[in-house]
Amino acid sequence: MQGLFILFAATCAIQLFYFLFIFRRLAVYKPTSIAGSGLPVSIVICAKNASNLLEKNLPLVLGQDYQQFEVIVVNDNSDDDTELVLMRLSEKYPSLVVRTIFQSSNTMRGKKFPLTIGMRAVVNEHALLTDADCLPASDKWVCHMASAAGNSREIVLGYAPYRKYDGVLNKFIRYETFLTALQYLSYALAGIPYMGLGRNMMYSKKLFFANNIFPKHPHLVSGDDDLLINKAANRSNTTIQINREPFIYSEPKRTWNEYWEQKRRHVSTGRYYKLGHQFLLGLFSVSHILVYLLLILVMIYSDYGSGALILFGLRLIVQGIVFYYCMRKLEEQDLFRYYPLLDVLFLLYYFKLAPALFQTKSDAWK
Repeated sequence: MQGLFILFAATCAIQLFYFLFIFRRLAVYKPTSIAGSGLPVSIVICAKNASNLLEKNLPLVLGQDYQQFEVIVVNDNSDDDTELVLMRLSEKYPSLVVRTIFQSSNTMRGKKFPLTIGMRAVVNEHALLTDADCLPASDKWVCHMASAAGNSREIVLGYAPYRKYDGVLNKFIRYETFLTALQYLSYALAGIPYMGLGRNMMYSKKLFFANNIFPKHPHLVSGDDDLLINKAANRSNTTIQINREPFIYSEPKRTWNEYWEQKRRHVSTGRYYKLGHQFLLGLFSVSHILVYLLLILVMIYSDYGSGALILFGLRLIVQGIVFYYCMRKLEEQDLFRYYPLLDVLFLLYYFKLAPALFQTKSDAWK
């Protein structure tokens, strides 16, 4: 069964290519420091029935240590105390601008309509996006993101980790978040940006309206940020910001069912990426699955078991080195000791969410 071993070796070579030539870029990347660009910024937050979250998190957004910024909150048909909370905060913070929507859009699902309303309301050219359930790691969030955009960049991709708790689910969620960030940040550094997270991302108002993808995908519930970046980002207009101070934290799901439902909405947009991006992302996922599947088959049906273990060990070592430095940069170093186990468990992620690439069920964006 020499052919089986050759196929396994080729799969390992593909994985090593990703680790050494793409993901290594993030491992060796040196984050930029604050340069004090003074770029005027408009923060945009879409909120639906988020009164408790806004009361807790919004003051920390409004209290950013930055001179020229405004915060636009779009209240999307909330029927809780969101309006009252925003009224109270408006009295205390002059930089807060509120836009309230009383009628849902019949054509644009998800948060496309409230986000469009928010972007139309911004005064400054650069918009910084986050969500009501997100909390900046420091009061330097805006300063860091604006500093990165100050180098004539229209798009700045940040990192948005989840809070740390005990338990397998929390580690799995954070590992998946890390692996996603490892890919979109590394691809951006490689000059082929393909997505960003709306929880922590900056782009220009001009870019948003020049590349409006909403009319093309009105049925999609989520992934609007992904598709905008996928269409508009390129080597020259995109950069990343991964200093620890501009991280944006949010609460992870507490049950597996809630987590899987969230991820089904997120991954359903992947089939709308550019074909080149689909190929690169798909090749990594398929090779990830095949490494383990072929290793088992080689060990059972082939005489090349020792060689297969050596190749797999090499792949595991290279992966570990890259993951170690990337996890340190993204403040996820506590996951490093579990990465071999999480790497195996992640195969369940592929099989569990594969059907979501071909369907979208939920009508709610929040």
